[in-house]
This record gives sequence, structure tokens and C-alpha cells, in this order.
Amino acid sequence: MGITTLGDGGELFVHSSKMQNLTVVSINATSPKSFSVIIKVCVVIPLFCVFLYFIVVMLQIFASHRQFLDTSRYILFAHMLINDTLQILSSVLLFLCVMGRVKLPLLFCIPLLLVCSCTFQNTTFILAAMSLERYVAIFYPLQRPASWRSDRIWIITLPLWIISFIFAINELFIGNHSPVDVLSTSMICKTTAFNQSPIQGVYRLAVYVLSFAVVSVIILFTYVRIVMDTRKMRQDRASVNKAMYTVLLHGFQLLLCLLAFTQPISETLIVLHTNWPPEDVAFFNFFCFILIPRFLSPLIYGFRDQSLRKHIENRFLCWSKKGKTFFKW
Repeated sequence: MGITTLGDGGELFVHSSKMQNLTVVSINATSPKSFSVIIKVCVVIPLFCVFLYFIVVMLQIFASHRQFLDTSRYILFAHMLINDTLQILSSVLLFLCVMGRVKLPLLFCIPLLLVCSCTFQNTTFILAAMSLERYVAIFYPLQRPASWRSDRIWIITLPLWIISFIFAINELFIGNHSPVDVLSTSMICKTTAFNQSPIQGVYRLAVYVLSFAVVSVIILFTYVRIVMDTRKMRQDRASVNKAMYTVLLHGFQLLLCLLAFTQPISETLIVLHTNWPPEDVAFFNFFCFILIPRFLSPLIYGFRDQSLRKHIENRFLCWSKKGKTFFKW
């Protein structure tokens, strides 16, 4: 007869009195969860790599053509590309850590959370700045304010980054929480795990609602002004219409950002009508309402622009010809 015992890790140890060796039979109870995690990672990582590839291509085009560096609109768009890349990169890293149940030292966790929160907030500010830039370009083509010129656009972008960073710091550290050792303490890298104060949720909601409301008013104002004054303007009607559709596109990009706030509603509906595990519900919301909108927003804007699309097509045609030549050899 043998003696059967259950190990701490879920392994079934069978000790046989007739045999001197130890036979370990693993009960792989977590294999469905492990398989689910692998699928989620295999979905997110390739999509992120494709997104990063297109972003690098567009930034390389910006850096290699002076016409983009001398235009305020493209400089602001480059800021949005960098901002969204940092946001998605930090989000994916946090996602991988949570999926793998990896506990990070606070020394690495806090910067990740700050970057994720700061860039999420900054996206809306950059959209507002891009809409105002179109407004200034249409209504003040010859007397553009100094801060909106390409060589001084940093006067606009720098305060946006600073304000977003201040909001992120306040969101992370607001409320009462016990002091911890940053160097030795490790934890699952989530904002709610680091700071469980109820004030944090109220502060985050208030800041997001206020900022999105202000940005919505700015985009709506610029769009309405351009539409109302189109007939009165002596400029080329095509350029005015292009600016109008650009501002409308910024409104669509803002709606994509607002999808992140539909997570509680979608989570409630999924829980009520399905039997999904909590981690699957969280992944669905993360993928559909955070990743996909962030992927689509800069790509739609980049491929819509004729000048930028032309350079992207030329770049891909050049690479495809080089690839065909390589395979011929």
C-alpha cells in the first residue's frame, strides 16, 4: 500500500513502501488558466508590435523630412505618437505583469503607473492643442501667435506634459496610505493595490470628467467656428474644408479615448449575461476599450493625411522592392 499526500503546489505525491523511489504525479489544475494567459499574451504582443512598427515608420518620416519639422500640426502629431506609444507600452507591461502575477519592486512599479496615467491624460490635451492649431491656422494665417509657430510650439506642449504629470502624481499618492520601503517592497503593479484610498477614485473621476469636458468644448468650439465662418472666408475653400474635417476627426479620437470610461458599464453587462471569469472580463475591457482605441487613433490620423500617407506608401514600396531583390538573390 502507498501513502498519498498533497503538496503545497498542487502536486500529488505517492509514497510506495515497496518502491524506494518517489513518484510525482502533477495535478495540472491551473492548465486552463495558463492556456488562457498564453492566448491573451499572443493576442496583445503581435498587435503591439504592429502598432510600434507603424509608429516608428511615421516618426522616422518626420525626422527625415524638413517639411514636417517646420509645421506645427505635424509636430503636435509627433507628440501624440510618442505619447500614445508610451501609454500603450506601459499598459502592455502592466498587463503582462498582472497576467503573470509578477510582483515588481515599487521602485519600478511607481514609474510605470505614473507614465501610464500621465500619458492617458495627456492624449486629450494634445487633441485640444491640435484642434486649436487648426483654428489658428485658418483664422490667423498671416498673424499667427508666436507660441503656435513650429519653432516655439514647445511653449504649448511643455505645459501639457507638466500638467498631466502633476495630475498623475496626485492620483497615485492622494489619500492616506501606510508608508512603505520603495526599495524592498514588491507588489502586483496596480494603482488600487498601491493606494486603496477611496479618495483616489473620486479624484480620478473628477479630473477625467473635467478634462474631457473642457477638451470637448474646445473641439466643438473650433469646429462650429470653422463651419459658421466658412462662407465669409476668402481662403481656398478646400483648405478650410480640410481643417473642418480634421477637427471633426479630433472629436472622433476623443470619443475613442472616452471608451475607456465605459468599462464599468460593459463589465456589469458581461457579468450579468455571461459566466466569464473576472480575469477574462478585465482582459476584454482592456483590449476593447484601452488598446484598440489607442491603436486606431494615431493610425487613422496618420493614414488620412495625404502628405504623410504618400511618404508611408513610398517607404513600403521601397522596402518591398528591396525584399524582392533579396529573395531573387
